[in-house]
Amino acid sequence: QVQLVESGGGLVQAGGSLRLSCAASRFTFSAYAMGWFRQASGKEREFVASINWSGGSTGYADSVKGRFTISRDNAKNTVYLQMNSLKSEDTAVYYCARGRAGWPTGDYDYWGQGTQVTVSS
Repeated sequence: QVQLVESGGGLVQAGGSLRLSCAASRFTFSAYAMGWFRQASGKEREFVASINWSGGSTGYADSVKGRFTISRDNAKNTVYLQMNSLKSEDTAVYYCARGRAGWPTGDYDYWGQGTQVTVSS
């Protein structure tokens, strides 16, 4: 069974930074695109960022472009989300997800349990 375990969330002041990690196991990590999503209380889950199998291609939601960076280390089976210049509106539970292919298609089949990020203003 595919496993995705997020970590790195917490409480941070506005303007601060956090780095989220997602450790993947039980599948060939280097063959799949990965994505980060978030869900704020009372809102629908939304796309944050994606990365292709090699890490050579990334995509971002407009709301985080220029502030967040997605990366991956295929040797460590881990995908990261570096979040800088955090705003109160970034407060949410953040999830990593596995794409169904090596390139992001908008379709994800496995999800982690999520990690809470709270930005205080």
